[in-house]
Amino acid sequence: MEIMSRFNWETFGHFKPFYIKGFSFGERMIKGPCQIWFFVSFNALFATGSLIFLLSAMAFGYMYMFPTYSPVINSFGISESNVSNDVSNGTCNVFNGSWVHDESYPLYDASRCPFAERGFNCLANGRKDGRYAEWRWKPNNCNIPRFNARAILEKLRGKRVVFVGDSLSRTQWESLICMLMTGVEDKRSVYEVNGHKITKQIRFLGVRFSSFNFSIDFYRSVFLVQPGPVPRRAPKRVKTVLRLDKMDSISKEWIDSDVLIFNSGHWWTRTKLFEM
Repeated sequence: MEIMSRFNWETFGHFKPFYIKGFSFGERMIKGPCQIWFFVSFNALFATGSLIFLLSAMAFGYMYMFPTYSPVINSFGISESNVSNDVSNGTCNVFNGSWVHDESYPLYDASRCPFAERGFNCLANGRKDGRYAEWRWKPNNCNIPRFNARAILEKLRGKRVVFVGDSLSRTQWESLICMLMTGVEDKRSVYEVNGHKITKQIRFLGVRFSSFNFSIDFYRSVFLVQPGPVPRRAPKRVKTVLRLDKMDSISKEWIDSDVLIFNSGHWWTRTKLFEM
């Protein structure tokens, strides 16, 4: 009974009557002849075996429903475990972690970056508190090397990175450009290919790092698929439909990219999608 007192009946309370019945029967019979000792032991063995079987079944079920994490291989063929200084069990799950305060951040000054939209430069627009930018992502079981703009530019030499998505994708594109510019000596060697100023109205924006023969482009595609004609019998409130079987018409512009980053759907609100 000491074994049973340690068991968590709050979790498996519905099994309690069966186990108590079996063990109490064994207690009543323990004073009898030698054959009864065998019956008591068999009772305990059966109860313990049933418990082990139940826990094993639950463990296998959990492993089936939630398989273990396997390291992802990025575009350069480098596993996550190879980019970490402190890896636990040979893998590094960079998605499992938290934000930690780091006074060495931010990694760039938006006021000195010509590709940061004025409307998103909080400090330049009068925000007093700059602490919001002093945060770094820290995985639980490993360390991510600090961002090294020069080293990344060398890895991206001769390549093309393409961002596709909505306005949030565009601001991430801007941030990456500003971060990479910290590793460029001649800032004039970085320019928008068509001389455009960054705005949300322009559907294509491309920035070239001429010193590294590297380009990083942005294509505005809010839904990633094509809009289509309204069906003949559609309700009057339907103004737009989406062709879910057709990629955006500008998708042909993405096919020669070395790194392709999709990021969309952030504005799929009820009024912007279902009521349209």
